[in-house]
Amino acid sequence: MALDARSLDVALGELVALDPEEVHDEVTALIGGSALFASRFRECAARALLLPRRRPDRRQALWQQRQRAASLLEVAAGHPEFPIVLEAVREVVQDVYDVPALTALMRRLAGREVRLSFVETPTASPFAQNLMFGYVAQFLYEGDSPLAERRAAALALDPTLLADLLGRSDGTQLRDLLDPQAVADTEAELQHTAVDRRARHAEDLADLLRVLGPLDDAELAARSVPEGDPAAWTAELEGARRIVRVPVGGRDCWAVVEDVARLRDALGVPVPPGIPQAAMVVSTDPLTDLLVRHARTHGPFRAEALAERYGLGRAVVVAALRELVRSGRVGEGALLPTALGGRDTDDGVGPDFCDADVLRRLRRRSLAALRAEVEPVDGDDFARFVLRWQGLEDPGRGVDAVARALEQLTGAVLPASAVESVVLPARVRDYAPGMLDELLATGEFLWVSHGLLAGDDLWVSFHPADQAEATLPLAQEDPDRASGLVRELLTTRGAMRWADLRTAHQGARADDADPVHLSTDTQWTDAVWDLVGQGRATCDTFAPVRARLAGGRTTQKTRPRARRARLSGRPASLQGLSGAAVRRDRPVSTPDVLAGRWSVLPERDDDPTVRAVAAAEVALDRHGVVTRGAVAAEEVAGGFSALYKVLAAAEDAGRVRRGYFVDGLGAAQFATAGAVDLLRGEQPRVQARLLSACDPAVVHGAALPWPETTGGGHRPSRKAGALVALVEGVPAVWWERGGRTALTFTLDPEALAQAAEVAARAVRERRIAGLSVETIDGEAALRTESPLVAALEAAGFGATPKGWRLRA
Repeated sequence: MALDARSLDVALGELVALDPEEVHDEVTALIGGSALFASRFRECAARALLLPRRRPDRRQALWQQRQRAASLLEVAAGHPEFPIVLEAVREVVQDVYDVPALTALMRRLAGREVRLSFVETPTASPFAQNLMFGYVAQFLYEGDSPLAERRAAALALDPTLLADLLGRSDGTQLRDLLDPQAVADTEAELQHTAVDRRARHAEDLADLLRVLGPLDDAELAARSVPEGDPAAWTAELEGARRIVRVPVGGRDCWAVVEDVARLRDALGVPVPPGIPQAAMVVSTDPLTDLLVRHARTHGPFRAEALAERYGLGRAVVVAALRELVRSGRVGEGALLPTALGGRDTDDGVGPDFCDADVLRRLRRRSLAALRAEVEPVDGDDFARFVLRWQGLEDPGRGVDAVARALEQLTGAVLPASAVESVVLPARVRDYAPGMLDELLATGEFLWVSHGLLAGDDLWVSFHPADQAEATLPLAQEDPDRASGLVRELLTTRGAMRWADLRTAHQGARADDADPVHLSTDTQWTDAVWDLVGQGRATCDTFAPVRARLAGGRTTQKTRPRARRARLSGRPASLQGLSGAAVRRDRPVSTPDVLAGRWSVLPERDDDPTVRAVAAAEVALDRHGVVTRGAVAAEEVAGGFSALYKVLAAAEDAGRVRRGYFVDGLGAAQFATAGAVDLLRGEQPRVQARLLSACDPAVVHGAALPWPETTGGGHRPSRKAGALVALVEGVPAVWWERGGRTALTFTLDPEALAQAAEVAARAVRERRIAGLSVETIDGEAALRTESPLVAALEAAGFGATPKGWRLRA
């Protein structure tokens, strides 16, 4: 399926944005197969006089130099401490690629300190041209690299020496960084000795043998519940010929019949009589299969313990493990913590080995244990973090910034009147309505209604088209006959304009025995908007919503901007009047309310698991730190309990972290690694902002409770039409719809002055129609002694018989 431009950008972003904790290891593991590394190794070997010329007075052909260097590399690749290999790796990692700078960039990208944008240009920039020229020069001979060079691509490197050489070592080893309790708990889970992992019946016991391999009676008893009877279970399974007794490493063990052929070929175990031939499946590499299974079900281990368990020689086991290390499936080094019996690798006993996935899990759990010891941030820092996370600290520009804002707002239910007046302008510096229409017309995003509000306003949300099936709300109401007719026409004939709908309706009436008659503009308007209100239809432009808002009272009234005078016979003296002055009280024509192409929304995916996964991904992208209060405020289907299962599974997979990140919000908090780093860092002071109280960037009233007001009056709420002024990320003033009621959260004159100024700026920029403040903290605005009065007067508000007012 072809990808649109936005989906392609997302896919490219996933390729470019790497995990900062794994960048260095991934680059180091891959450079061995490059022509760049081969050439650097040749230069290092020549400088070390390991490739002397036979005739010093003559030049040597390049192919001969490469051939001799490849032969040396083929031998040296198997020696982890060979200094020339380590020096070549250091040159590539630091001098050519500058991996430390790449790691720092990926960390800033994960923390959203750097924004990732895609720009397509017809030619490469001067900087990119230099990079391309260097790339060609470095990889000129990669296509004809000798076979020996390609065979030597899998390098065995000493991680401790390499860390010292690269300057990444601080005198500690990985075993000093791994939490002993995390290692012990992981070992118990992998070995099924943990209380919740033990076998409860015969089927569990068979699964244990299949997952862990051969086990003796004592090991089976240690992995069974106390009230269980392993002897009876093994007798039952043996009678069914599902398990058999086999000698392994001098011990009498139980094994599933599927393992008999593998044990025979790898260890020389005799085959018990009565095994069906169908179960004797021959493995291509049985010893490697046994070692991989052992590594996958254990924490850090030594080769001696593995050799003793299977009755093999240490040299055989070490050689096989080295191959797994070269392939990246197993890691080695000083891995086992000293508290659990770990010893130095230079004491003659050799390094520890551990499965790569298990080692990553140990790192994540150890890091989580360290994070748990860090003091959580307070609510004010969290509020400032959310503003940074959602891009309000440094708003972007252009259509791409609008697209990014809509991605973060996926599924967030907002008053339509607030979308283009306060929500999007707060995230995009140069926002214009045409930017939103462009994204809707190209099919990258779509909008859906969640119900109608008073004054021709409505609740809306935006959804990326490629995720709409899982993020769109489930339709609750069945359409009536009129709106059902519109839905049927749009379903059978595709997206259509209003005029095409009427034409199609005339044709359908001729063939229908009991036709629905929609003849007037009012009937068509009601039918279409009823279907929209039911969350079943949408339009490829936001113009109908704007026209609807302009035709009545909205929860967030905006002053119409002056329109360009059209060429007409109107006198020149009248052409200077704005469209707002001429048409302010004139009802909007029906074609304006039904402008654009209308279509039915895609079918929803009603699988609760799919919807929960999508909701969890949206919540992580929008909030950075997902808390119970934030999910409850957005009324996610299934509540926080539905997302908790998904987030807990994502934590086990290492995609998110769980911890006590924000003080007072409970222990069930989930966040991405980049969000945690950004949250724990120093939060800069954010400029004063005027936001809709329903905006997800306002965490108060959702994740955090509203601060205490300075006077009387009712409590603030996140209702449609309400505005809140944030100063340094925390609420300073809350305005009810139209500004009639104002509540203050601080008595600081400077903070109140900033709050009044951002409100006045929004009015002057015609983002909101105006504010008429009649009561402040429960008292009449003209009689109160609140310091907000002086702030309003300084911001340009004028006194009226009812209070303080500012109009555009």
